[in-house]
Amino acid sequence: MSSVFSEAIDSFLAPIRDLLDDSGVSEVMINGPKEIFVEKGGLVYKVENQFPHEEALIAAMRAIAQSVGRVFDDDNPRLDARLPNGSRVHAVLPPMSKNGTTVAIRKFSEEKLTINDLIKFGSLSKEAARFLDICIYLGKNIIVSGGTGSGKTTMLNVLGSRIPKTQRLIIIEDAAELQVHAEHVVNFETRKADPTKGITEVTIRDLVISSMRLRPDRIIVGEVRGEEALDLIQVMNTGHDGSMGTVHANNPADACTRLETLCLMGDIKIPPDAIRKMVGSAMQVIVQCSRYHDGGRRTSHISEIIGIDRDGNYISKDIFKWVQTGKDPESGKYLGEMIPCNYVPSFFEDIVVNKLPFPKSSFIGPEWFNKMKKEAA
Repeated sequence: MSSVFSEAIDSFLAPIRDLLDDSGVSEVMINGPKEIFVEKGGLVYKVENQFPHEEALIAAMRAIAQSVGRVFDDDNPRLDARLPNGSRVHAVLPPMSKNGTTVAIRKFSEEKLTINDLIKFGSLSKEAARFLDICIYLGKNIIVSGGTGSGKTTMLNVLGSRIPKTQRLIIIEDAAELQVHAEHVVNFETRKADPTKGITEVTIRDLVISSMRLRPDRIIVGEVRGEEALDLIQVMNTGHDGSMGTVHANNPADACTRLETLCLMGDIKIPPDAIRKMVGSAMQVIVQCSRYHDGGRRTSHISEIIGIDRDGNYISKDIFKWVQTGKDPESGKYLGEMIPCNYVPSFFEDIVVNKLPFPKSSFIGPEWFNKMKKEAA
């Protein structure tokens, strides 16, 4: 991005520059020029910052749009873009937005988090982290599921960075956000159409098709939210083991249902039952990220999908999950731990054959958890 655009954006965003520079702020939410909120420590607070008027806010968003070759006007009232520092921006113009131009700026930490950082933050246990490492080594397909702001992108960054150096990874996104640190990475980003300039649209679907011809070992689709879900499922089912993506869903089984629904959105002639079987076959490991009411982001489940049952329901088996054991009276933070759930994954023999140091006993839950399950039964 040219320095001219960067300086222009800095000038237009002056009313919120202090918020963007504050490392403790993870998201800035603008509900019209006079109402701004921030997320800090996982919780949302209103701040005193304001834009002088609606026109100043619109001008700031148009400067961002222009810097990435996109248009933000009455004919294109929605904007997906990113700032020079990698922060993601989404904006909606009036009259769709009744409060005035509405904007969310998702900041990404300049510090590159590792799997050890997730352990230190309490998002993963050491055993669960080691298990995910094994899944990546064995080339298991992984979907990172969760709601908005639950940490899906961070998790995918971490998992992608654990891919063996000898493998070629292609990453496909709507707006480039992932910062996967691997040796052989190719990054693709979609392009919006601009008929006035004769620019045609390039979709995630188009890029998935192209990537298949570029000899990838694995493919990552940053966020699956449309008919490209079918292409990712086909990628996972046709020899590109260890491919990954993220999807918005509340739990592992819902992630499969969500992918199935997205597959059916396109103009396809594949029966729904066939799609369901394809999804059940492609999905192997679901990493569920959750945002809790105390502001914490944790990995709530690591589950295996082992197909569908006779009634057509997805069979999801929890391998590890986070269990709350209490609440800190001073900080209000939840207390808990990630524990194994007494389920040995169906591919445990692969772990044994490859002589990976992860004994079967690592899947056995603690005594208090086993007692609780027995009493509940």
